[in-house]
Amino acid sequence: MEFNEKIKFAVVGCGHIGKRHAEMITRNDSCELVALIDVKEKSLLGIEKFNVPFYSSLEEFLVAGIEVDVVNIASPNGFHAEQALKCLDAKKHVVIEKPIALNMTDAQMIINKSLRVNKNVFAVMQNRFSPPSVWIKDLIESGKLGKIFMVQLNCYWNRDNRYYKEDSWHGKIDLDGGTLFTQFSHFIDIMYWLFGDIKNVQANLKDFNHQNLTDFEDSGFVTFDFINGGMGSLNYSTSIWNQNLESSMTIIGENGAIKIGGQYMNEVDYCHVKDYTMPELAPTNPGNDYGAYKGSAQNHNYVIENIVDVLKNDAAISTNVFEGLKVVEIISKIYEFRQ
Repeated sequence: MEFNEKIKFAVVGCGHIGKRHAEMITRNDSCELVALIDVKEKSLLGIEKFNVPFYSSLEEFLVAGIEVDVVNIASPNGFHAEQALKCLDAKKHVVIEKPIALNMTDAQMIINKSLRVNKNVFAVMQNRFSPPSVWIKDLIESGKLGKIFMVQLNCYWNRDNRYYKEDSWHGKIDLDGGTLFTQFSHFIDIMYWLFGDIKNVQANLKDFNHQNLTDFEDSGFVTFDFINGGMGSLNYSTSIWNQNLESSMTIIGENGAIKIGGQYMNEVDYCHVKDYTMPELAPTNPGNDYGAYKGSAQNHNYVIENIVDVLKNDAAISTNVFEGLKVVEIISKIYEFRQ
């Protein structure tokens, strides 16, 4: 399909991230926001400025007859697969916030459906657009590091009762899915994007101080081997007191070592590589603001730009549905092999 006019978007879920999607759509000259959808009362959502039709369910929207090309799904995790399948049935392109699903069966169903109806599925992994991520991807693919020996991914954030509220979907196993799905899947995606799939997974998971807040673990030590060579570890926790500590990745290669860190893997802490001078990087966007919290980088503008480029110019999808499936598979492996 050729898009000579503006691409029409609807957004399902009008929380922090859904509003971020809507904002980036309205800022893009090639896009038009045609509807917002949420189960909550419109007056409670803070979406007045968008001035578009509002629907209380996806089903209500799909039968309303509004012309739409792309549906962005930013609802609670547990609804992603079901809503994506309904949109694909309606022959719409779909954008799915992380994760695309909470299990492999649902993720595979999305892939199968998208192939049958010939519609694109975009998995939102906006951290790929951060300057340190782009730089380290180029460096690794150049081969300057040589063989990769070790990779250590550390994700240490604070999530307490300011985040896990009684009326929230966060912390509920059927809607949230777990710490790795909701908090740290972006960083698992970066690791997969850089180094590929993993095997020989061993996971030691604990719940230190979230017993009364969530249905799942808050911390874990995970070890594995990369199928492409080298070994890795993931150490994570949401039990950090009061505020986020860091999200970092240390890479030990044959010809040097690199560490990217900061709270959101947004800074280069160390770079010492044979016969290599590091270039100056552009500033990284700040983390998304969730009131008392910040999350992954505010790069949704790049996500929307990529969607436009794909639909108008047949460009490559920045994170396709198969990569979204791999993130679900890696997280599922970790939970499967937990001690």
